[in-house]
Amino acid sequence: MSLLEWPLGGSMTKRDNYEILGVARDASADQIKKAYRKLAKQYHPDQNRNDAAAEAKFKEVQHAYSVLSDKDKRAKYDQYGEIGAGEFQTNPGGQQVYTWGTDGSQIDADDLDSLFSAFRTEESPFESIFGRGRGRRGRSQRNRPQPGADLRRAINLSFEQAINGAQIEVDVKFQNDPTGRRETLQVKIPPGVEDGQQIRVKGQGGAGVNGGPRGDLFFTCRVRPHLAFRRVGRDIRTDVRINLAQAVLGSRVDLKTLSGDVTLTIPPGTSSGAKMRLRGRGVPANGTAAAGDLIAVVQVDVPASPTDEQIELMRKFAETLDDSAIKEQA
Repeated sequence: MSLLEWPLGGSMTKRDNYEILGVARDASADQIKKAYRKLAKQYHPDQNRNDAAAEAKFKEVQHAYSVLSDKDKRAKYDQYGEIGAGEFQTNPGGQQVYTWGTDGSQIDADDLDSLFSAFRTEESPFESIFGRGRGRRGRSQRNRPQPGADLRRAINLSFEQAINGAQIEVDVKFQNDPTGRRETLQVKIPPGVEDGQQIRVKGQGGAGVNGGPRGDLFFTCRVRPHLAFRRVGRDIRTDVRINLAQAVLGSRVDLKTLSGDVTLTIPPGTSSGAKMRLRGRGVPANGTAAAGDLIAVVQVDVPASPTDEQIELMRKFAETLDDSAIKEQA
């Protein structure tokens, strides 16, 4: 029985992580990152509102990238499958468990012995994943210092905080920590974080065992939608509303952006749906990622209840057009 077939009370990832990202097994780190960004943009919840299938694919893509972008996890995944890329955590009951896969399959750390007993080789493959000393041949290892489990919490961010970055205070109650500590942490949010992205705070996880170091704390970002702006990759889109006269004659209008107001020039003859790009006004540059753009989508408002004067003017305007159908309607 292979590791991928091992019945541990949970299913493995339904598809191979390389298949999910659409890359070869020998793909470079840059190729993996490029494929991830393309798919994350395609299936992002902002692009697929109320689409459960797209949301599931987005989570699947996130998981595949979390495995293949980590050098050590990728090596273990290549050799042992999904179970090899898991990690130790502490459950709400304070027990140390080993979790893996997109569905959160897990097994109590003490039950790993049952896995070792299924292999008759001199060294179990699981020992090379978890390290010697977790099986029957190394119970004395448990008396040695061991790092604490990594902990995960959700953190709610406004659209502006996610785009521009922020320094925020987060009150964290460490329910899984035996000491029952509670702290207010200063968390730095880098510019351009996306919904679902994780921020790592080193040394703020579960308490170590036998004097071992603390684990890490991971914050999963939950970005609230904005009424006026929406994110598409590294670009930000917003609507600019103008009237019919402004569309025909051209105009200058004020437009709000996340970095202050700007004056937008509307050329004469602009149609509803036209896009106007403001370079560098999108998601700020961060590391190797260039700044995105702000894309203003023109929306031409037509009067719902035009006055008699407006109707007469539009009739005269219609007479100047060559389209006989428009003339007849007028």
